[in-house]
Amino acid sequence: MCCLPVVAKADGVSLDDALRATYVACVGIDESLTELKKMAGINTAVTAVGTATGVGATVVGIVKAKKDSEIENLEDLIKELQDLEQGKPEPTKAEREKFLKDFNDSYTTAVTEIRQYKEKVEKLNQQSKSLGNWRTGLVATSAVTNVAGAVIAGNNRVNDDFSAQIDNCKSAVENLRNAMNQARFNGQDITEAAQIADACGEFEYVDISKINNRAKGAMISSIVGSVTGVAGTITSASANSNSVRNDNSDAGKQKEKNLNTAANVLSGMTAAASGVATVFNATQISAIKKVADVAEKCTGVLK
Repeated sequence: MCCLPVVAKADGVSLDDALRATYVACVGIDESLTELKKMAGINTAVTAVGTATGVGATVVGIVKAKKDSEIENLEDLIKELQDLEQGKPEPTKAEREKFLKDFNDSYTTAVTEIRQYKEKVEKLNQQSKSLGNWRTGLVATSAVTNVAGAVIAGNNRVNDDFSAQIDNCKSAVENLRNAMNQARFNGQDITEAAQIADACGEFEYVDISKINNRAKGAMISSIVGSVTGVAGTITSASANSNSVRNDNSDAGKQKEKNLNTAANVLSGMTAAASGVATVFNATQISAIKKVADVAEKCTGVLK
């Protein structure tokens, strides 16, 4: 009997075919990331404006609260002086001769002080009204920027097509490495293929899920900021309305104070939410950049 050797030939992809497949799968990924980077940068700027205006509204609200407290103290003092003025006793003839000068001096001083205090209260009221309008405008701006930030963040994420593109590139690189092993065994030059495999193979170490996770975080934070911003705008406008400001009853004053406090708290919450969204957007840029660096390097060797 004769024993004939049987040679099995591996049925694999040629090196040229593997290179072409890698080019098709991997080239252009960096271009897909360009829009993501741009929008993440825009959203960082947008939410930063929301943070600044939210902080501004909070600071203005605190200054306004101090003005309102000063107004309240002066109004109490005016009331005491007016009570003194109205309750002024009519001196007897003997008392008039003895105390007329001192009495009239003190009375004139009280009347003058009332007038001066009223003028100061009017000035402080005007300042308080202006500060209230500023707070309303700033927190409204912060609300708008948070709405815009939520929309941008909601759209600025990696879609399924992009994820599939990354996966296809990884698979193509794996096939390229297999073809390189066969080509090396056949004595072919694999220098170019090795450069492509090394550069594009780095996609194995990138985590594109971070891009979407940070976009989701920015979107949620911006939604919170938009809700508190809208509520703060309404509350601030209500607190600064004439119907509330002109109600000088104890209940009216307490209502105004409560509304102003709530508006300040909501402004602070809006600023905080915008700040968190800004951080998420900034870190999303970092996550995108890591993927973009690999994509740029891969596309560079492919071209």
